[in-house]
Amino acid sequence: MKLNIAVLPGDGIGPEVTKQAIKALQAIALEFDHSFSFTHASVGAIAIDETENPLPEQTLDLCEASDAILFGAIGDPKYDNNPDAKVRPEQGLLRLRKSLGLYANIRPVKAYETLLDKSPLKKHIIEGTDISIYRELTGGIYFGEKHLSEDGNTASDLCLYTKLEIERIAHLAFKAAVARRNKVTLVDKANVLESSRLWRRVVTEIAKEYPTVALDFLFVDNAAMQMILNPKQFDVILTENMFGDIISDEASVIGGSIGLLASASVGDKYAMFEPIHGSYPEATGKGIANPIASILSAAMLLEHFDLFEEAEVIRQAVEKSLLLNITTPDLNTEHTVTTSKVGDFIADYISNPKDSNLNFSNIHLGQSTII
Repeated sequence: MKLNIAVLPGDGIGPEVTKQAIKALQAIALEFDHSFSFTHASVGAIAIDETENPLPEQTLDLCEASDAILFGAIGDPKYDNNPDAKVRPEQGLLRLRKSLGLYANIRPVKAYETLLDKSPLKKHIIEGTDISIYRELTGGIYFGEKHLSEDGNTASDLCLYTKLEIERIAHLAFKAAVARRNKVTLVDKANVLESSRLWRRVVTEIAKEYPTVALDFLFVDNAAMQMILNPKQFDVILTENMFGDIISDEASVIGGSIGLLASASVGDKYAMFEPIHGSYPEATGKGIANPIASILSAAMLLEHFDLFEEAEVIRQAVEKSLLLNITTPDLNTEHTVTTSKVGDFIADYISNPKDSNLNFSNIHLGQSTII
């Protein structure tokens, strides 16, 4: 298969982790006789510095002309710490999602057996957790009309949803549940919000088309609590934009590090793949950022094009790196491995699965894992 992939590394650790995902994809292309081309473009704070625009037109044009997008992270303290900034890095990502119609964000959450002791939650609570979160991505309060009074003392953000916006992601969630464990949990705040009551009505109606799938409802505050008390109860979680943003970040503690969580943002025509973590500016250039989320996002990219065997090979390589403790400081404080060397090992394992155990010692000698 031939794929043209737009690479938007972004800010902070984005370029470092994205580079490791590209290594994995290049190894897959070599082993499975595919052709993947990568074209880079700027987005976020670096794009503002270059063009005064967080999403330059040439970046958007590249994304529209590509088969898929590999995204890093955006954000910079000079904007994060300045609430009066009129142009912000996040505006580039929001506009990208809206322009490309990326209405569904899919975030897998898994408790890896080898990392159960790394989580702040008790082992018996998280063991066996396997959740897929479907977050609506182009509607809701993030995109609603915003108002600030002339005196600057009153502000509002409108949370707006249409039936169509709810229907299209709900169908994706139910189809995913049919292929998983046949359960969808709708997370909302229907006891307070009219928009949530619309979600309940629409999703309840759609559920009739999927008779094998059980539909459950949780208010978002209870769902946040249940995510910590008993995450194994969840199969597919379906929710709106802001609730999904919060719930999925909360779920990151289950695996022991936010650096493990990948995501796909898909629409009817375009698809983008990115780790859920931020730009982590404090770690930029230090080689301590965990690239696994970005690498697993690359696996989701392959799955999007029905390259399931190739995606599974990447996941096996990730599992092996975790088993051998070839990880960054967020998961391994005693024998730290750099961001680049994690990527080297995973790429090497894809190409040489029987030899990579031998190469493990090379990492600690500061050598390349590729022989």
